[in-house]
Amino acid sequence: MFKAIFTNSFGILASRILGFIRDLMTASVLGANIYSDIFFIAFKLPNLFRRIFAEGAFTQAFIPAYARSKQKSLFSVHIFVVFLSAILIISLLVNLLPALATKAIAIGFDEQTLSLAAPFVAINFWYLPLIFAVTFLSTLLQYKHHFATSAFSTALLNISLILAIHFSQDKAQSDIVYYMSFGVVVGGILQLFVHILAIYNLGLSKMLLGGFKHLRVKSKIIKKETRKFRQQFFPAVWGNSTAQVSAFLDTWLASLLASGAISYLYYSNRIFQLPLALFAIATSIALFPSIAKFLKKDDESGALRFMEKAFWFLAFLLTASTIGGYIMAHEITWLLFERGAFSQEDTLNTTAVLQMYMIGLLPFGLQKLFSLWLYAKEMQLRAAKIATFSLVTNIVLSLALISPLGAAGLALASTVSGFAGFIMTIQAFGAKKFFDILSSKKSLYLIAGSVVFALLLMIIKDFTRVYI
Repeated sequence: MFKAIFTNSFGILASRILGFIRDLMTASVLGANIYSDIFFIAFKLPNLFRRIFAEGAFTQAFIPAYARSKQKSLFSVHIFVVFLSAILIISLLVNLLPALATKAIAIGFDEQTLSLAAPFVAINFWYLPLIFAVTFLSTLLQYKHHFATSAFSTALLNISLILAIHFSQDKAQSDIVYYMSFGVVVGGILQLFVHILAIYNLGLSKMLLGGFKHLRVKSKIIKKETRKFRQQFFPAVWGNSTAQVSAFLDTWLASLLASGAISYLYYSNRIFQLPLALFAIATSIALFPSIAKFLKKDDESGALRFMEKAFWFLAFLLTASTIGGYIMAHEITWLLFERGAFSQEDTLNTTAVLQMYMIGLLPFGLQKLFSLWLYAKEMQLRAAKIATFSLVTNIVLSLALISPLGAAGLALASTVSGFAGFIMTIQAFGAKKFFDILSSKKSLYLIAGSVVFALLLMIIKDFTRVYI
């Protein structure tokens, strides 16, 4: 288990380090203004779908169905063709009507800003079909317990964007956004290429080619399997996408605020996403195939042993990250972003948003772990109901807090909705099972360690205040 977790974590860490370099360069050349807002808006929708597909939803619906299928080649190819066809149609519509798509993402943009942003939205959207193909191939690799390619491949997107920024840094800001938008598409192509190589090296290409060859003739054989997959998939997507939809909602509402608000949310969310991806997402990706196999064999005790190990692993790491991220939010933002066009005021505004996000790190991370139980037991509809309640909570609080707190209020609303989703997920998992895990001496170590760590960080913060 831990080997797979560490493989995912190292791959994500490499990608996120490159991602932060990308963000440093973006903040330096664009700062937090209308052009940075335009790029983040343009990349928001395909990136939203990337997170929904690549960080669990597709995998958690596909792997149990794929494991049960008696015609794996036909089943997998059928799912790929149906979904890719739908995504290509959506991508074509966005490119035909980019202004309408942009308006849907950023309702607060005026007509002039919409006309500036629309071409970039159209370009960036071609990343979506590419990343779906990547996710599909990645799921097949995960089933074979091969995690390295998917974990490290996101780095290619960041490398592509870094090169785009490097070659355009002396150009006008609108040209920089063009370079970055095409960099996104090139990054998607590179990700797809390395996944195709991995599929070929593991001998899965023959299985896929066989599925394509016989799909038209034998598609009726898998009709029942594909119908059941569709019934499970859409609740899985909805149940797995609360955090992403909440972030999208934050951006949508932030477009109603002053220029720069979208960028403050983006930069702070990037920092928040590092420990979430590095620990919670990496663990859930590595753990899910094993949990699904245990529960398929009705070995609940074996699945719970895996869950308990993963819980304490995440509890310590996410608690430390939450404390560190909240107390040192200003120092982290200053160190990463305050240079070039990114001002001291931008640092203060981003810090306020980051602190609100960090409060929700532990519930968001642990929810990802315990939701594995629901998906492995094919309780996708229950997960979807939890997501719906969490999202409604976020919408109500966002509307209530945006006026008094601005962008920080949107982040706080997202955090509270994360707590709501976590509590309901624990209820679905089983409160007794959860408290059995919690009733360990490790709880005392966690509390004591948290207090000591917080005191240490406050001392360090007080010392560094002289220099920042």
